[in-house]
Amino acid sequence: MLQPKPHLHSRREILRQIAGTGLYLPFARILPAVDQQTSQPPARPANPALSPEDDQFLHEVESASFLFFWEQGSPNTGMVKDRCNVNANRQGDASSIAATGFGLTALCIGAQRGFISPSAALERVFATLRFLWKKLPNHRGFFYHFANPETGERMFDSEVSSVDTAILLCGVLSCRQHFRHPAVAELANLIFNRVDWTWLSEDTSLLTHGWSPEIGFLPSRWDYYSELMMMYLLGMGSTAHPLDPQTWNAWKRLTFEYDGMRYIGSFAPLFIHQYSQAWFDFRGKRDKYANYFQNSITATEVHRQFCIELGRQFPDYSDDLWGITASDSQQGYVVWGGPPESGPIDGTVVPSAAGGSLPFLPAATLRVLKNIRSKYPSAWTKYGFTNAFNPLKNWYDSDVIGIDTGIILLMAENLRTGFVWDTFMKSPEARRGMERAGFQKE
Repeated sequence: MLQPKPHLHSRREILRQIAGTGLYLPFARILPAVDQQTSQPPARPANPALSPEDDQFLHEVESASFLFFWEQGSPNTGMVKDRCNVNANRQGDASSIAATGFGLTALCIGAQRGFISPSAALERVFATLRFLWKKLPNHRGFFYHFANPETGERMFDSEVSSVDTAILLCGVLSCRQHFRHPAVAELANLIFNRVDWTWLSEDTSLLTHGWSPEIGFLPSRWDYYSELMMMYLLGMGSTAHPLDPQTWNAWKRLTFEYDGMRYIGSFAPLFIHQYSQAWFDFRGKRDKYANYFQNSITATEVHRQFCIELGRQFPDYSDDLWGITASDSQQGYVVWGGPPESGPIDGTVVPSAAGGSLPFLPAATLRVLKNIRSKYPSAWTKYGFTNAFNPLKNWYDSDVIGIDTGIILLMAENLRTGFVWDTFMKSPEARRGMERAGFQKE
């Protein structure tokens, strides 16, 4: 983990510290129905609040980001590489189920936007879902965090991951709702209904981070506000193995205050305010605790001001350049951010901090991303933004990481059209989970 290029296993360890039926449907048999059943209308009109220039810029960001998932996803299995060294044209060795979940959603966006044809997208979707159902090792329906992208073999002694499985399931449900193909729907339902949420919560209302065959359940629990919301909501939305709705009330919602602004948060990086909201649409809704969309707006504004304050120490930070969340650094993978300040902040900028927050602060985040694109050409790759860079040290990461590229892609599309929200929220599981959690329109 102290090496310049972090090992995937080390990144998993750091993040942990904080936080068959024989179904086989040959694709040739379903191809005649593909174009008829999956043809989509042209991409929806852009958000009227966006200028044509801004919309075109986001289109270019999305197109480049999508390419990562298309090229780094296996055509045979659909499994998406965790990261890729773009400068050396060297691919990573492992796929991650979280990157694959983002990749499945990327296929919906790619087909909708015309980056690829609907039939090409569906072929990749079907390959992925069939592999997830028939081949990829699982335990009670939950998948290992890292796997060999061609064989599915577990890598790095990784854990059966609860939240990474949830991210994968969000992608699975998105594909079912978007493509509306019976074979995709059948596979998606089988994969989702195999997940035994009751096993994960058999002795506690707080879900565990995961399980491994060597030690059993991991000791860490999802007990504070974070990206956990998607996992609890999916579990409560299940009909096969549902979580008790009371689990929604089990995790803590700490209140933070910064310069007079109050919000629910954790001692964790900015991405915790982004991931669940890439799929679940919290706009105009609240449970008995909060409007979580508005909460993320406040938390993002707090982070922006926090970075600007840091500009007195690191002069690269400004209104035009801010954003720190878990990422690569010159010293390896670092879990940093704030407030309160955490990690050895050194002036590094992480594009996914602003990119994953696009719907929350559109003008402020677009200002940052356009500035990076125009003034820091080494921070841009064929797959969009590099994972991180430090202009004070003239250091530019050579890697693109799937989950960080994915959150930029999904949130850019949500800002432009709300497409991911609208598609995913058509799933009965998502709606049922939010109803059981007590969400109501404001």
